[in-house]
Amino acid sequence: MGGPLELLEALARQEVRIGPRLRHLEVFTLRGLLTVLWHGDPDAEAAVVLGGGAMGGLLGPADGLYQWLGEELAGEGSGIGVLRVGWRRPNDLELCTLDLLAAADLAARAGASRFVTGGHSFGGAIAVRAGIAMGEWTGGVVTFATQSAGCEEAGALAAPLRAYHGDRDELLPLAASEVVCHLHGGDAEVVVCEGAGHLLTEAGDRLRAEVPAWVRAHLDG
Repeated sequence: MGGPLELLEALARQEVRIGPRLRHLEVFTLRGLLTVLWHGDPDAEAAVVLGGGAMGGLLGPADGLYQWLGEELAGEGSGIGVLRVGWRRPNDLELCTLDLLAAADLAARAGASRFVTGGHSFGGAIAVRAGIAMGEWTGGVVTFATQSAGCEEAGALAAPLRAYHGDRDELLPLAASEVVCHLHGGDAEVVVCEGAGHLLTEAGDRLRAEVPAWVRAHLDG
């Protein structure tokens, strides 16, 4: 059996550079189109792999946090790449987990050996599942308003977990992140974002102030 890229059974792939440090990749498969926006040097030694919610999307929560993280973390000489993943079939746990792993596989084949996975809402469960699957390659997992469904095996995650969640989330209660961290049972922390809803818009400044340092620390091992 091959790696995640082989499991996609890709029909074709194309790539276009859309900025000095940003590439747009499309992988065509019989089960849909996998889209990856890849920030930074292609041969970066570490990578952050980010996924959206049950409806898909590439911007992430908090008014485009993922785009901002790509620019913030993947600067020239940083040694970090940021890959934003557009699901082939949003809301499909198995296929979306493979999608995130396939993006990480792309980075690994280019030279990355340390990863942080991240996800918003449904994507939080994908980040946890992918973090488990990558084992010792995973330096950390960060979630934003995650669901708990799909995280039943969080105790198998060996890496640290940080879970941001708004206390005014109108879709998923704060308890969802608390359950996931309880299941993890190790180095896991719920960060309560007061006054923030599901998109964490009200917590945007806090996320931008805290997440980059946490990610860098866990990519350094």
